[in-house]
Amino acid sequence: MSYKQEQKELRKPDELQKLGQQALPWMETHGRLVVGLVVGLAAVGLVAAVANSYMKHGEQEAAHDFGTALRVLEREVNANPGEPKPGEEPAFKTEAEKDQAVIAALTDFRKKHAGRTPAINAALPLAQALIRQGKASEAMPLIDEYLKGADPADPLRPAAYEARGYVLESEQKYDEALAAFDQLAKENKTDFMKGMGLYHRARVMLLKGDTAGGAKQLSEIEAVAPGSAAARLAKERIALLTAQGVAVPTSAPAAVLDAGM
Repeated sequence: MSYKQEQKELRKPDELQKLGQQALPWMETHGRLVVGLVVGLAAVGLVAAVANSYMKHGEQEAAHDFGTALRVLEREVNANPGEPKPGEEPAFKTEAEKDQAVIAALTDFRKKHAGRTPAINAALPLAQALIRQGKASEAMPLIDEYLKGADPADPLRPAAYEARGYVLESEQKYDEALAAFDQLAKENKTDFMKGMGLYHRARVMLLKGDTAGGAKQLSEIEAVAPGSAAARLAKERIALLTAQGVAVPTSAPAAVLDAGM
C-alpha cells in the first residue's frame, strides 16, 4: 500500500469513531434517561446497603430485647417471699403467676420484633408456657413456627419436639404424639434430655392401652441413657407397673435398641 493510500485509510473514521458518532444523537435524546438509570441503580445499591445495615442493627436490638424478656424466667417462685434485695425483682407466688408473666413478656416482645430471628426463637418458650397453662391449641402454631424458622442446629429443637408431642397427646392424637417423640429421640444427639423421647413414647403407649409395649419400652431406657433423668423416671414407672402386677422385661442391650431406631 502506497503512502497516499495509507493516509487515505487513516483519514477514514474507525469503528469506534463511527459508534461514537452514532451514539451522540441517541445520547442527546436519551441522555437524561441513562443518567437517571445510573443514578437510580446507585440509589438502589445505597438503599440495599442501608437496609442491610438496618437489618443487622434490628437483629441486634431484637436479640438484646429477647434477653431482657427472658429475665422473667430467672425469677424464682416462692409462696412466702421476703423483701427482694435492691435491684432484684420480687419472686412469684405461684408457677401459674410466673407463666402468665412469661406469656405477657414474650408476646409483647414478638409483636415488637415480628419476623426477626429472636422472635422466632421466642416462640418456643412462649409455647411451653402456654402448654403449662393448658392452652395447647395456642401453643401448636408457635411450635411449628419455631421448628420451621429456627436454626436446624439449635440445641433447643429437641425441646420443641417434646412440646409438640405434649400438645398432640393432650388432644389424644396418640399416633401423631408417638411420631413427635420418635423425632425427639432421633434429633437429640447430646446429653440434653437424653432418653426422654423413649420415655415419652412409653407413656403414650401405656395411654393407648399397649401395656406390654409400654413396659418393654421403659425397660430399654436405662441401656440407652444410663443415669439420665429419663432412666430415673422410667424406673419409677416400672415400679408402679410392677406393683400393679405387670410383667416388665429386663433391659435390652443398647446395640439392639440402636438397631431398632
